[in-house]
Amino acid sequence: MPVHEGLALYAAATEAGALGLPLLEVGTYCGRSAILLADAARAAGVSALTVDHHRGSEEQQPGWEYHDPSVVDPEVGLMDTLPTFRRTLRRGGLEDHVVALVGRSPRVAAVWNGPLGLVFIDGGHTDEHASADYEGWAPHVAEGGLLVIHDVFPDPADGGQAPYRIHQRALASGAFTEVSVTDSLRVLRRTGGGI
Repeated sequence: MPVHEGLALYAAATEAGALGLPLLEVGTYCGRSAILLADAARAAGVSALTVDHHRGSEEQQPGWEYHDPSVVDPEVGLMDTLPTFRRTLRRGGLEDHVVALVGRSPRVAAVWNGPLGLVFIDGGHTDEHASADYEGWAPHVAEGGLLVIHDVFPDPADGGQAPYRIHQRALASGAFTEVSVTDSLRVLRRTGGGI
């Protein structure tokens, strides 16, 4: 995530923290965006929640562009970003402000029952995964809360289209109104019911 998008995410998290509700991200990887949410959550006196299976998304698997062999567990031969994520939180002094939910997003969303001040969707970028993240978590965004979507590229030449499609779906639902755009980061406010 480029610095200016990170600053926009932090601003959204700071604003949403004023609702007094947890801030949640889907797609933690090694924790760069989690420290932004955690710092905003700490300042607001709320928790940051992270949802990730820590096995990497499609584009992070062996043979793909974003594969990092340093996060492969040699014992099982699979990616495991959880240890790196934990070290990131420790270095940032933010361990006490984060609840790490380790599992697949749809499964975690299915057992989640509370309202959220912010949902940041930055998980898998296939239609299946992005849609499941949106359908699982957008209903939990409280009135006035924020839905933040990363990697929204209206032009297919610039990047994958799944985040763009859930962004368009959120706007078409009438449940969300866009409040800011910073390159590929979109911030929407819940202004109505549904998804």
